[in-house]
Amino acid sequence: MTLGRYITESLAHKEIGDVLGNAGVKFRNPKEGSGGFKVSTFLRFRIELTSRELRNLETLNSAILLPMPGFNGLRVLSFESRRAKEIAQLISNHGGVPVVAPSTREVPAGPNDEEMKLIRGILDQQFDAVIFMTGVGARALVEAAEAVCPRQEFLTALARTRVVVRGPKPAAAMREFNVPVALTVPEPNTWREIVQALDANQQTVPLKGQRIAVQEHGEPSPQLYDVLRERGAEVFPARVYRWELPEDTGPLKAAILALANGEIDLVMFTSSVQFVHAARVAGEIGLADKFTTLLNRSVVVSIGPIASETLRKNSINVDFEPSHPKMGFLVKEAAENSAALLKKKSGVVASL
Repeated sequence: MTLGRYITESLAHKEIGDVLGNAGVKFRNPKEGSGGFKVSTFLRFRIELTSRELRNLETLNSAILLPMPGFNGLRVLSFESRRAKEIAQLISNHGGVPVVAPSTREVPAGPNDEEMKLIRGILDQQFDAVIFMTGVGARALVEAAEAVCPRQEFLTALARTRVVVRGPKPAAAMREFNVPVALTVPEPNTWREIVQALDANQQTVPLKGQRIAVQEHGEPSPQLYDVLRERGAEVFPARVYRWELPEDTGPLKAAILALANGEIDLVMFTSSVQFVHAARVAGEIGLADKFTTLLNRSVVVSIGPIASETLRKNSINVDFEPSHPKMGFLVKEAAENSAALLKKKSGVVASL
């Protein structure tokens, strides 16, 4: 068995495994007494190198002796649900040990007055603009509309309405539907950016005296509604799906217990509802009073302003936000900064 393959099987050490494997190093059990050179490395196991292999590795000393970039074996907890497999792979690719505990499921709101009024309002051209907050919500609305009219009839009516999208996911949904977008809200895609984009494009999407529909993203956005009304708009919010706990909360409970037992080094939040649901489950297992303290003893990283605002309102210290509010940036940049973040957090915890 090559050493490269041996180490590669530990996802946290794939990079060095590839390097050593390419150098032709073989793994041998030191107990077998092959007469090679015994070398202990930061990887916490022993390898033996023959003289020839040692010469092959002369130019690779730095790869052996220096800590690997990225998470370097840190245990990373994520509460991601819909993209759980993706974030687990990203964490592994960046040298971490993923602990992924889905905390949320998106449940269609089902036939309700708000949703039906929104669908019929779009069909009858009653709205001057529709703001789509999420791709999931946009697709759920189109599916719900099929109970009222043929799919293409609804999409044709929607295409005649000014459409505002809060970022790339609802924009992608509109491309799938072949529905033109009047305005795309830039990062970090909070309600503040929505207002700023509308203020800067009043000729494209006017507000005063206009009827503006808003597809909610699992929960209301009261700050957005208040500001739109201040601008003279009549606001019609509609919930097409809601967030609930997963049907099986076992993995979530296990992850919170792992956090309580000091088995987690870094915690990632990719939405505010993840904290709300995790805190709720922590209460169910008797850790309501300790949950904030447990999080503050770990490195906490947040995908962006909305999640960070919720965490801070609940007395959680946010240690890091990525340069862009996207999952890939979150994992990559958290991995690159993990050593410094952990060192800083260790100093803070020690002073408590």
